[in-house]
Amino acid sequence: MTAAQPLDHNWLDPEEILRRLPVDQRERFVHEYRSALDAAHEVWRYRQLQEVLHLWNLRAAAYAQPDFQQRAAEAAGGEPGLFVSVEQIPGWTGQAR
Repeated sequence: MTAAQPLDHNWLDPEEILRRLPVDQRERFVHEYRSALDAAHEVWRYRQLQEVLHLWNLRAAAYAQPDFQQRAAEAAGGEPGLFVSVEQIPGWTGQAR
């Protein structure tokens, strides 16, 4: 038996994200990543690159769920009572908190 090795994953590494994405999402990721990378040349826009990597990391995790396709189809179909539009949320102002 060997000692446990620490996981050496950097979940915001673009290569790691690309590897975990389904093939049909990779081109979109690369496009958004390159756009954010170009924008990051401006110091005040560096956060945009971090946000793109964070969001795509979350997407990769969602796509990895076995029931993702089923849940996405249900959401797109708008099953009554299962999902509501953002305008139907009480107190929604249209701004992120």
